[in-house]
Amino acid sequence: MKRTEIKALLQEAEVGKKVNVKGWVRTKRGSKNVAFVALNDGSVIHNIQIVVDLEKFNENDLAQVTTGASISVDGEVVASQGSGQKVEVVAEKLEVLGAADPEKYPLQAKKHSLEFLRDIAHLRFRSNTFGAITRIRHSMIFAVHKFFTEEGFYNIHTPIITGSDAEGAGEMFHVSTLDPKSPPLNEEGNIDYKKDFFGKETNLTVSGQLEVETACMAMSKVYTFGPTFRAENSNTTRHLAEFWMIEPEIAFADLEEDMDLAEKFIKYLLQYALDNCMDDLEFLSKRLEESEKGKKADEKSMELIEKLRFVLANDFERVTYTEAIQILRNSKPNKKKKFQYLIDAWGADLQSEHERFLVEKHFKKPVILTDYPMNIKAFYMKQNDDGKTVRAMDVLFPQIGEIIGGSQREENLEKLTERMKAMDIPEEEMWWYLDTRKFGTAVHSGFGLGFERLMLFVTGMGNIRDVIPFPRTPQNAEF
Repeated sequence: MKRTEIKALLQEAEVGKKVNVKGWVRTKRGSKNVAFVALNDGSVIHNIQIVVDLEKFNENDLAQVTTGASISVDGEVVASQGSGQKVEVVAEKLEVLGAADPEKYPLQAKKHSLEFLRDIAHLRFRSNTFGAITRIRHSMIFAVHKFFTEEGFYNIHTPIITGSDAEGAGEMFHVSTLDPKSPPLNEEGNIDYKKDFFGKETNLTVSGQLEVETACMAMSKVYTFGPTFRAENSNTTRHLAEFWMIEPEIAFADLEEDMDLAEKFIKYLLQYALDNCMDDLEFLSKRLEESEKGKKADEKSMELIEKLRFVLANDFERVTYTEAIQILRNSKPNKKKKFQYLIDAWGADLQSEHERFLVEKHFKKPVILTDYPMNIKAFYMKQNDDGKTVRAMDVLFPQIGEIIGGSQREENLEKLTERMKAMDIPEEEMWWYLDTRKFGTAVHSGFGLGFERLMLFVTGMGNIRDVIPFPRTPQNAEF
């Protein structure tokens, strides 16, 4: 008999149908005559209840039906006698495919801490929380590609191994095949990377933006969606060493059009989640509510589904950096020195606490900040006529802070090279990037959305390590 996925079985709820279901046992309970097995196969948050008449099955075989075991069940779909489900399956044949020693299996039918589940990342997919996150993550990945396809964009696979530092941060993982104990040296006594695999020093990429810009100058509308890496020694709830970035680039578009695209894009993703992931969102909403039971009312998060609808219902407020600084300088938290980083003067690099104040307390809606000081932004951003600011934009969200960062790009070759010199970025290493300004340059803009930041917002989780299957953080690459 062909296997029926539990999601399809619950949707069809066809009483009297003979089915085969396979999955992993969540719980088993019962009496002398009957056992009830909660079975899940990952296709949906809900379990299917298997009703087992103990007189019809070998006691030794049933002894192996424990939490974590993989089983196959042939049976008949019947109307459920209990509440919470329409149908259940009365077992006619039951086979244990893979036993799970109940003394050693770490995931039991009880609440486990997220910290504990991170230690067993290879098994945490079997928990309700991570099953829900995994399904939502898949839906968001699909929605990203669906949106850009509908908007006429082309997906570009940009390099994972690169010789450039797009952000100028220098916090990159080196890629080398040289012997670390005795690498070849040049005449100056430095490592001779000319003898390395690529003939030069290379790293894991921090962004695909520079490379995708080259495609933009031919294809008009492009995007990359790939892994990026930061060798930043940050053990926080918002940082990963390996994460995924979505970076669209649009030709013949200025900052206003860039902001329009960013707002349309993120609203599309949230609407897709509401339309296609409601069971999982409802579960995560209840989980969030339970986790915040002890908090005061003003400390609690907005209800998850309400929060997603709140973003959809509001136009994003567009404010210049200069206006934001004035708001922050005059705010109560700043005057009463409640901010960890006080705002004293124009030019300060805004922190998450400032971004969240603007979104959650002042405007009470998502905010797009524009026109940042040039000296706190990347070299490739379009310079304004004031000589102090650039055409940058950051999208700020409640509870997250910055979720998107973007800009109009500097298409003027002279201004771009001057900026590179000021930031000590060697022109000879970026010759190919500068060529796009020499041959058929055009106004263009783009942005980057950190996919795991989006996942934090959509799922309501508090730690970024819980929205990626195998988190890479300092001292942590176990799986």
